[in-house]
Amino acid sequence: MEPGSLGAEQGASLTGPAEEPGTPLGLDAPLPKLSGLELDRELDSSSDLIDDKEFDIPQVDTPPTLESILNETDDEEESFILEDPSLLNIDNIDTHSYDTSSLASSDSGDRTHLKRKKKLPDSFSLHGSVIRLSLLKGISAQIVSAADKVDAGLPTAIAASSLIAVGTSHGLALIFDPNQALRLCLGSTAVGAQYGAISALSINNDCSRLLCGFAKGQITMWDLASGKLLRSITDAHPPGTAILHIKFTDDPTLAICNDSGGSVFELSFKRVMGVRTCESRCLFSGSKGEVCCIEPLHAKTELRDHPITQYSLLAMASLTKILVIGLKPSLKVWMTFPYGRMDPSSVPLLAWHFVAVQNSVNPMLAFCRGDVVHFLLVKRDDSGAIHVTKQKQLHLHYDLINFTWINSRTVVLLDSVEKLHVIDRQTQEELETVEISEVQLVYNSSHFKSLATGGNVSQALALVGEKACYQSINSCGGQIFYLGTKSVHVMMLRSWRERVDHLLKQECLTEALALAWSFYEGKAKAVVGLSGDASKRKAVIADRMVEILFHYAERTLKKCPDQGKIQVMEQHFQSMVPVIVDYCLLLQRTDLLFSQLYDKLSENSVAKAVFLECLEPYILSDKLMGMTAQVMKDLLLHYQDKNLMENMEACIVHMDITSLDIQQVVLLCWENHLFDAMIYVYNSGMNDFISPMEKLFKVIASPLSAGKSLTDEQVVMGNKLLVYISCCLAGRAYPLGDIPEDLVPLVKNQVFEFLIRLHSAEASADEEVYPYIRTLLHFDTREFLNVLALTFEDFKNDKQAVEYQQRIVDILLKVMVENSDFIPSQVGCLFTFLARQLAKPNNTLFVNRTLFDQVLEFLCSPDDDSRHSERQQVLLELLQAGGIVQFEENRLIPMAEKAEFYQICEFMYEQEHLYDKIIDCYLRDPVRKEEVFNYIHNILSIPGYSAEEKQSVWQKAMKHIEELLLLSPCKAADLIATHFNDQIEGIIKNIQDPFLLFQFLRSLLDPREGINQDMLQLSPCVTEQFIELLCHYSPDQVLEMLQVLEFYRLEETIQIIQKHLLHEASSYLLEKKGDVHGAFQVMLEQLRSKLLMLTHEDEGISQSLTCREREEEISLSNMLCDEIQESTELHLLKDIEDILVKTIALCQRNSHSLNQQQRETLWFPLLEAMMSPQKLSSSTGLCQYSEPLKSLTMQVLNNMAAFIALPSILQRILQDPVYGKGKLGEIQGLVLGMLDTFNYEQTLLETITNLLNHDLHWSLCNLRASITRGLNPKQDYCCICLQQYKRRQETVDEIIVFSCGHLYHSLCLLSKECGIETKGQMRWTCYKCNSSNKGGKLSENFSDLKKGNGTSLAQSSAESLLDSQQIQAFDQLCRLYRGTSRLALLTELSRTRGGEKHGLLNVSQGDPALNSVFQNENFQLHLTPPPFTEE
Repeated sequence: MEPGSLGAEQGASLTGPAEEPGTPLGLDAPLPKLSGLELDRELDSSSDLIDDKEFDIPQVDTPPTLESILNETDDEEESFILEDPSLLNIDNIDTHSYDTSSLASSDSGDRTHLKRKKKLPDSFSLHGSVIRLSLLKGISAQIVSAADKVDAGLPTAIAASSLIAVGTSHGLALIFDPNQALRLCLGSTAVGAQYGAISALSINNDCSRLLCGFAKGQITMWDLASGKLLRSITDAHPPGTAILHIKFTDDPTLAICNDSGGSVFELSFKRVMGVRTCESRCLFSGSKGEVCCIEPLHAKTELRDHPITQYSLLAMASLTKILVIGLKPSLKVWMTFPYGRMDPSSVPLLAWHFVAVQNSVNPMLAFCRGDVVHFLLVKRDDSGAIHVTKQKQLHLHYDLINFTWINSRTVVLLDSVEKLHVIDRQTQEELETVEISEVQLVYNSSHFKSLATGGNVSQALALVGEKACYQSINSCGGQIFYLGTKSVHVMMLRSWRERVDHLLKQECLTEALALAWSFYEGKAKAVVGLSGDASKRKAVIADRMVEILFHYAERTLKKCPDQGKIQVMEQHFQSMVPVIVDYCLLLQRTDLLFSQLYDKLSENSVAKAVFLECLEPYILSDKLMGMTAQVMKDLLLHYQDKNLMENMEACIVHMDITSLDIQQVVLLCWENHLFDAMIYVYNSGMNDFISPMEKLFKVIASPLSAGKSLTDEQVVMGNKLLVYISCCLAGRAYPLGDIPEDLVPLVKNQVFEFLIRLHSAEASADEEVYPYIRTLLHFDTREFLNVLALTFEDFKNDKQAVEYQQRIVDILLKVMVENSDFIPSQVGCLFTFLARQLAKPNNTLFVNRTLFDQVLEFLCSPDDDSRHSERQQVLLELLQAGGIVQFEENRLIPMAEKAEFYQICEFMYEQEHLYDKIIDCYLRDPVRKEEVFNYIHNILSIPGYSAEEKQSVWQKAMKHIEELLLLSPCKAADLIATHFNDQIEGIIKNIQDPFLLFQFLRSLLDPREGINQDMLQLSPCVTEQFIELLCHYSPDQVLEMLQVLEFYRLEETIQIIQKHLLHEASSYLLEKKGDVHGAFQVMLEQLRSKLLMLTHEDEGISQSLTCREREEEISLSNMLCDEIQESTELHLLKDIEDILVKTIALCQRNSHSLNQQQRETLWFPLLEAMMSPQKLSSSTGLCQYSEPLKSLTMQVLNNMAAFIALPSILQRILQDPVYGKGKLGEIQGLVLGMLDTFNYEQTLLETITNLLNHDLHWSLCNLRASITRGLNPKQDYCCICLQQYKRRQETVDEIIVFSCGHLYHSLCLLSKECGIETKGQMRWTCYKCNSSNKGGKLSENFSDLKKGNGTSLAQSSAESLLDSQQIQAFDQLCRLYRGTSRLALLTELSRTRGGEKHGLLNVSQGDPALNSVFQNENFQLHLTPPPFTEE
């Protein structure tokens, strides 16, 4: 078939139906071009949005040659390590998608996607529909028709420019114009049978040439104007490989092709003497790494003069790395970048685009493989060198199979389950997700597997080809074409108006308004269709939003429920009406809001009410300052009807006064007590600041003058009055804003004149003078004076203001001093205020000093004891405020002492540095007695006080030492120990009360009280004196105290203890002295005495029982006597048990240091003492205590069995005259118990021995298995010099392999100081592991040494030390079975138990449990047996 004949003969029949309205192809219009003005505007708009952190990839002095890169080994096991670690610290922002309900969007087919699946937010409501996917019906119909009528086959590849080319499986290329009409049909089925399917297409820049790559490796070039075949190339690359990619560069004579062997070739087209030729040059050989994606940098027409275009950059993606090379002026590698570890089935992707970054336009390369997209910005500096800067990465939750730029800010991604994701590159926000499974996308798997040539490709390339769709997706002019098995779809961005209208069609009016407002603010993403300056764009959008708002209002009224509860209607309008108000205010169209829209909503009464109520938040936030008179009138009436007075008041004070009816508002406010609003209207509307004050005074004056208490409402009004007066005097408006500057002096004068009026306007005959000041003083004296103080602060040199100040002070004195109806605190507040004013350096006030004397007399009056603390506090504030200069000191102190104002005395003594007298003040003040210790400590320790002052304070403290001890012995002892520990013994002699002395010494010497004993320099006599007092006052605590005290003499202390008959303490001291038998005798005598008491009571009980049996009457008193007797016996048995336990502990502690004979002198008397009562009880026939005594005797036998041989114990029992004469039955239980104990301990010993033997066997088996196990290195090159181990030929060099998998030359390890020679044997450590884990692990990672010929070096040593292999294996064994061994646990238990039983008592020793393995936070008890290891 001749080229073009199909278009001439069958063009009409192949032409499909016309495209539907609204979905044009878009190719009939000129392709959008970026003019210089638009480019500058894009630069300006994007430069302020760039916030990416940039990291420069370091430049090398000599870039690598292409040959060196080709010879590199592609090691997928070793991840690429950047030279600059900062390159790794890049902010990553995850981009999310949302799930659809489409079956095709399920992730069941992609396991990697399945594990990342998350429920993510829907972006539709935020951005609307960003893209439009349309079916090109004409082209789709003709593709199907060509397959049926001319056997064109299925479509395989697509290329788009001003024409669209579609390649088929039978070797045809169908060329369509922008109107979807078939212009050319290039090739024939005969040629297709020879060449195979078209596997790649490319159209040059001016749309004059088409390159076709075939599945069997051939390449053809066609003239798109005439349809002629210009070149048929069969020798451009190795035969037997399919063409995967064919790409024109910006140079029409230069193209790049990539075959299924992974090689890349440069095709140079020339025409010499009318003959067209093609020269091929290999750029990258697939023998060392297969390239599966190439992408030359294309520049638009307006960017052809960009300086970087002269290099003709080409990006290539192999299975392991990315390369960027320059084809011109000479071949040069500019960058290599490895992927690192990733899914081998993921598809490498490349895409170039020019973007504006930092006020310049440069190309950006996006590359990805899997779920991470990397962006590289490529720049050229002034010297001609190219710099690559890494931008912020894009981390996704899905694997990609296509990446396409649609413009410089927006990218479109296709994931492995055929979902399109539209992403804003700068913010990395996902704008929309669309399911395109209906396209039935064509995949290029057969070409990657090279099925047409016998499938002679690598397994890795075939695996990548499973998801490859490089030739099915092509972009041009902001449009992306998707080739399906029976159709072609085009995807483009919607214009801003289309996006808004799309939401309107779906009745999403609120979302449409929000989207339009984002266009208005300039915050929307992927914006298309807006041009002109910012004001023009805003005007266009605002007109569209107004149209939507009118439509929204109509829809709000139509959608209102006609029937039902009023609450339902209110809820409907509350969700709709505020949207109208909000956007009208945002657009500053209050004219529409209060005219047409308000009139429309007023048709419904409920809508009108909701409209008026929703205005309140805008008024309160000052977004709505004014409104029409009609709306304001309706608003006030509505609030009045709803009784929302507080809301109405809050709105009035924020409104523009010109929109208010002043008379109506004033009347309304006065009737409803809206005083804030009333003050605002008077001030702003009439510049009247005094009338509101008069009205408020009338409310609170009458109850105050009558002595009545104010109601809560009146208190609130009084506080408002004070705040209002303060604002007026400070120049601020009430409740908001400021008074106009020209009115500030006038307002101040009016307020002062008002306050100092002699009488009110409507005064009665009995009104007192100065009613306003008097009322405010009675209402809140302190706050009113604070208001005046703040006002006086602002007075400078204004003569009139100074006169007002003096006038007010005179009135205050006249009102308060001449009247007795003010309490002391109020009078004190006045004089404190006056003292502060008089103390100012620029004071102009005059106050008669005699008034201060009267106040002093009034406050210090001894006759009136009421309000004592209040009077003292008032006088103290007066003095601290500067009033001290107004009083005579000689008169003030006596009056304060007489009135018991000790804080006043302290203040005065502080002024005169009489610190010792202040101690008397504290001691006499019942409220502050406890604070005297802190005061003395501060004086003695804080620098700034003289030695004489400190000495006087100390002498005073010593004078009152007993009083201080009565207050707090602990604090007194701490004070003395801190400051005067060398005078303690003298202080002890001065303390007469023995109980006080006892408390002091206990606080001083007991370490538990917190005093450091090392700083005390005390003789042992002091400690012994304390012990004697302790024996007298608290004998129960003597033993406990002896265990913590350190500085005492044993002989003297023993005499003291024995004098007070404290047996346990005496035994403790004798044991500490070393007299173990003496200590034992003390305890034994006490035990015998208790047992004797028990046996005597037992006999008495039997006699009393005999007497009682003879009596005929049993009274209630006898029953009570029985209960008391039984309680006494139980206590006695408890005492016997306690003494026995302590005696046994004594014997156990000391038996380790004694020989067998000495042990018997301890244990046998104890056993005899316990068995003797049982002999008596058996002779008397009373057995009620036999069981408890047998149990205690058994306890003695069990404990002594650990130290005395069992035959010795039995022999000693049988030698007893009682048991030697045939009474063994009575001790049968004891003997059998001893035998049971022996059997138990024997069984326990055997079990432990078996466990330890089993553990030892298991450990040795694992050790042997670890030593004999072979090693598998991770790589075949040295980790230091990076050369393969077999390339080094030195005979002295050996190969060292470690268990971690790293491999080294021995000379390399020696250069890094990783080898140590010990006794003729080298011990090696891994360089990588050791340098990355310095100080981390406790054990070194020793190597297994193997020579270069593969024979292992035998290591033998006569010593018992482990060699390096054994140490390494033992480390692995420890890691395999972490935790404390059974032997260590048993040893610890034995040590702990032995410490409790046998350890010598040491008063200073620490708690042994603190160092126990059981206290370790990492301790774990392994209850499972060790794992089974096969031999």
